[in-house]
Amino acid sequence: MKTRAYLAAMLTVCLWAMSYIWADRLLDLKIPVEFFVPVRTLLAGVLLWILNKATGLSMRIRSKKDWGKFILLALCMPFIYFVAETYGLQFTQSPTITSLVVATNPLFAMMAGLFIFKEKFGPVNIVGVFITLAGLWLVTYSRTQTGPLFWIGIGILFIAVISEVSQIAFTKSLSAHYAPSVIVMYQFLLGAVCFAPLFFLKGIRSFDPGLYLSWEVLYPTLSLALFCSATAFTSWAYAIKLLGVAKTSVFLAVVPLVTAALAFLLGDEVALPLQWVGLAIGMVGIYLTQKEYKAKDLGKN
Repeated sequence: MKTRAYLAAMLTVCLWAMSYIWADRLLDLKIPVEFFVPVRTLLAGVLLWILNKATGLSMRIRSKKDWGKFILLALCMPFIYFVAETYGLQFTQSPTITSLVVATNPLFAMMAGLFIFKEKFGPVNIVGVFITLAGLWLVTYSRTQTGPLFWIGIGILFIAVISEVSQIAFTKSLSAHYAPSVIVMYQFLLGAVCFAPLFFLKGIRSFDPGLYLSWEVLYPTLSLALFCSATAFTSWAYAIKLLGVAKTSVFLAVVPLVTAALAFLLGDEVALPLQWVGLAIGMVGIYLTQKEYKAKDLGKN
């Protein structure tokens, strides 16, 4: 079970790393945030509803208290998070820098795991988090060209970080009674409702069928919905359920490493030798964040 949880977390990391590149391509085409983010959210929710219906999973919400949790979950992610993340990406003009800021999430999530859910997180794990972040710094520190709204974008991205930590906590709370795909289904369907005013007031204001319905726009939009939302968030909820808040969120630190590698391979950004060193250091840090946890588990079996 734990092996599947780790594989699910890594699958999520790879898909979310790719999401920055797909979203950046849509922004380059001048597709507004208020259009493709709501479309991505609604499509993901509908796809998961079809999947849950086909597999016979119970989708009944147990209580009014759980309804409140689902609504707060949807407000944190996708609504606040996606708006902040995408505007942050637009202002920083870099998928790698954006994913780096979001990767500070483990530091905040570690505190949530320790103080709210009473999860165990040893000294070796803590050292691993900081080694990972040091590797991330090496990956991105040499970037000197920034846009006029760069630092505003950085500030907005930290709003995304806070909302992401909050959604992880709500997902953990709901995971005891609901299947991961059901949690994410409600998360995105309710999120689509939150996005509706933005979509109708601004998202379709400049709608151009020739551009918006072209494969150049449809391909990244559908990929974001199917892979980066429906699939990635379901596998993420599964990992949170088995590994806990602090342990799972550490994997977010590797997203910039994967983003940098993918951006380099796809020709979106160029990686320097020192940045590849940073990738290696970051992977060592990820290993250390999990090392003590595995040792304790083996001792219990």
